[in-house]
Amino acid sequence: MEAANVNHSVRRESELSNRARMLISCPDQPGIVAAVSQFLFEYGANIVQSDQYTMDPEGGMFFIRIEFDLAELAGRVETLRADFAVVAEKFTMDWSLSLASKKKRVAIFVSKEDHALLELLWHWRAGDLNADIAMVISNHDDMRSLVEPFGIPYHHIPVTAATKAEAEQRQLEVIGDNVDTIVLARYMQIVSPTFIKHYANRIINIHHSFLPAFVGGKPYAQAHNRGVKIIGATAHYVTDELDAGPIIEQDVQRVSHRDNVEDLKRIGRHIERIVLARAVSWHVEDRIIVYNNKTVVFN
Repeated sequence: MEAANVNHSVRRESELSNRARMLISCPDQPGIVAAVSQFLFEYGANIVQSDQYTMDPEGGMFFIRIEFDLAELAGRVETLRADFAVVAEKFTMDWSLSLASKKKRVAIFVSKEDHALLELLWHWRAGDLNADIAMVISNHDDMRSLVEPFGIPYHHIPVTAATKAEAEQRQLEVIGDNVDTIVLARYMQIVSPTFIKHYANRIINIHHSFLPAFVGGKPYAQAHNRGVKIIGATAHYVTDELDAGPIIEQDVQRVSHRDNVEDLKRIGRHIERIVLARAVSWHVEDRIIVYNNKTVVFN
């Protein structure tokens, strides 16, 4: 089984060696798709996937995700970026270009609950999460024995109300310039605005409710007290406003009056795992465009 996974990984990396992904958002107007397609055609690129969406077709915004193959991509990408900037300026584009072969490096933050963390580790080990998990950081040492057998560095950085600023500075030092994305896999600490500014739209949190309902702490108790018939989980980008960042993915499951708070937690853990894994996968595959406080997800 391990050999099969290795062969699959090698084959996938070979297929992606000359593949790039482009994300574009701009004011909607005629000629955008034609201009991008013509540019890539003239470069000799082959478009293998293209998805687009127009928000409010009359005077709204246009969003597109394009995957393309281009021979000898690594040696040509900087020239391609410079040349495409001319097209981007004409259409007032907000855009990015990334290499599919360059996996995003992820740091997972966790506290004492293991379900969201383990789901990501299992997906990563199976080759279904196209990222490198660079490290796991926790304010407790409980998860070390789960993480280290995966060969992933584990950093225990305690956090108290009195030491929060120092702990965050230590976290930033450990991460350094070595991480693209941070995943809060039931990390039960509020991240400060100072920390968030280093990773705008690159910190993904899983909240154990169907936002915007039941923000903050103990959402399952809130849901039980309200007598809801559906509970859910929400993966979102972290912003300065608690549990109010752009939503990436959500899911729900029906419950009844017979379910107590512990039942809701048990059911919710399953939803949380699935929702977070989807969101992280879409993020590392460059499938998400953030616009204002919303997301366009090309899944």
